[in-house]
Amino acid sequence: MSDAPLSCQKHLFDFPEGITYLNCANQSPLLNASVEAGRESVGIKAHPWNIHTTDYFADCERIRPLFGKLINAPAENVAIVPATSYGIAVAAANLSLKKGGNILVLAEQFPSNYYTWREMAEKAGGEVRAVAFPEDGNWNRAILERMDDRTEILALPNCRWTDGSLIDLPTLRRAIGKGGPKLVLDVTQSLGALPFDAQAVDPDFLICSAYKWLFCPYGISFLYVADRHLDGRPLEHNWVNRAGSQDFSTLTDYRDDFQPGARRFDGGQHSNFITLPMAIKALEQLVAWKPERTLAYIQTLTDMLADAAPKLGAQVVDKAHRAGHMIGLRHAAPWPAETRKTLQDQKIYVSFRSTALRVSPHLYNTAEDIERLIAALKA
Repeated sequence: MSDAPLSCQKHLFDFPEGITYLNCANQSPLLNASVEAGRESVGIKAHPWNIHTTDYFADCERIRPLFGKLINAPAENVAIVPATSYGIAVAAANLSLKKGGNILVLAEQFPSNYYTWREMAEKAGGEVRAVAFPEDGNWNRAILERMDDRTEILALPNCRWTDGSLIDLPTLRRAIGKGGPKLVLDVTQSLGALPFDAQAVDPDFLICSAYKWLFCPYGISFLYVADRHLDGRPLEHNWVNRAGSQDFSTLTDYRDDFQPGARRFDGGQHSNFITLPMAIKALEQLVAWKPERTLAYIQTLTDMLADAAPKLGAQVVDKAHRAGHMIGLRHAAPWPAETRKTLQDQKIYVSFRSTALRVSPHLYNTAEDIERLIAALKA
C-alpha cells in the first residue's frame, strides 16, 4: 500500500460545476462506488428470494476488520450500532458512578455524548462537569486541571466539533494512567481523517457515527469495546447477537450465551442489505487512502485558512492544538447574516457553529476552493 502523498480525489465523487463543498463535518458526500453498491443492493432487496441466511452475517464480518484497521484494533472488538447515542448508552450501561462522583465533558460538547451522562449523574447523585474552552487551545491541560479524585468517567471527543481544537488522546491516556477514570470517546468528527491508535489511547469504549468522515450512508455507526468490557451487558436483546443465530431452525432454542467478542453489543437489524455494502466500499477506500495521508492533504487546505484568518477578522486555535482536518474561524460574536447569505449565493457550503465558521474540507477539495471561500469572506 503506497505511502506517497495523495492528490485531489474529486473524480471519485459526483460534484456538479460551481459547487464548493467544505462541509464534511456536517455530511460527507458518498463515493461513486458506494452509490453504485447501493443501487445494486436495492435491486437485491427487490428480489428477496435471492437473500440467503449467510447474507445476514457476511457483510457484518467484512466491515468489522475494515473499521478495526482505521483504529488499529481487532475486528472482535467492533460492534455495529445505529447511532453514536446508542453506543454511548451501551457504555453507560456498563460503567458505574458513585454518589458524589463526576463525569467530565467539554463545554459545548455534542449532545449525543452529553445527555446520557447527565441522566446517569442524576440517578447516581453525581454531577457532570464541563471543561471550559482554554483560551490557549490546550484542552489536555484544561481537562487535567478540571479532574479531581472523584472523576470517574471522561466522556470526550478527539477534537471539539465546532472548531477542530484537538485533544491529544495518547498523551492524555499516559497522564491519567491505566487506573484512572474510564475513557469513553466519540470520534465521529475525526476518525477517517485524523489518525487514531486504540492501542496507544486504550479507550474503554469508542463510538463513531459513519455518515461524516467515514463516507457511509446515514444510520450506520461503530462501537469499539475494550477487552475488559467484552463480557458486559448489551443494550438490547435481539436474535442475531445470541450464539448459534446462524442456524435459523434453532432460533427458538433460547440461549443465554452470546456471539463472540463485541457482537453481543450489535444493534438490532444491523445486517442491513442496502447500507452495509455501501459502507464497505467507503471503508475500503479510507483504508487505501490511509488517515495519515488524508490528513496531510487536508491540512494544507486548513493551514491556508489559518494563515488568512487575521485578514478576515477571525481567530483560530494555534496549530499545535488544532486537529488539522477542520478549522473554526471564530468571531467574538456570531458571524453576520450577510456572510451566510454571500456564501449561500455563491454555493460555498460551510457550517456555522457557536461563534465559529467551521470549514471541513476533504480530498475532493483544492486550494482553489479555499481561495474562493477567502475571497467571499473578504467581500
